[in-house]
Amino acid sequence: MKATIWHNPACGTSRKTLAILQETPGVDVTVIEYLVDAPSADKLAQLYRDAGITPQQGLRLRGTDAEERGLPQASDAQVLAAMAAEPKLIERPLVETDKGVRLCRPQDVVLEIL
Repeated sequence: MKATIWHNPACGTSRKTLAILQETPGVDVTVIEYLVDAPSADKLAQLYRDAGITPQQGLRLRGTDAEERGLPQASDAQVLAAMAAEPKLIERPLVETDKGVRLCRPQDVVLEIL
């Protein structure tokens, strides 16, 4: 099974999720450090749609100025554009497999798509 993780190595939850993926037999992991290689607004829209959440639910509030900018109440397009321009606004980690997409907070959520 192929799995892609949008990863931040400085994040404990992201590191724990990556460890689960790496320790699961038969999982071929692709790691994308999204702060370096940011996903496009279209890719983010697809990930959130496949995860069954809104872009606002995928917005990182802690350690960002998202609330001050009004992003939690902004349109999907505005949130996605802000995330693509400033990937620190993306809550992490996002994991995509053939079985779906999950925002893996807590990290054990990844087991739902393995």
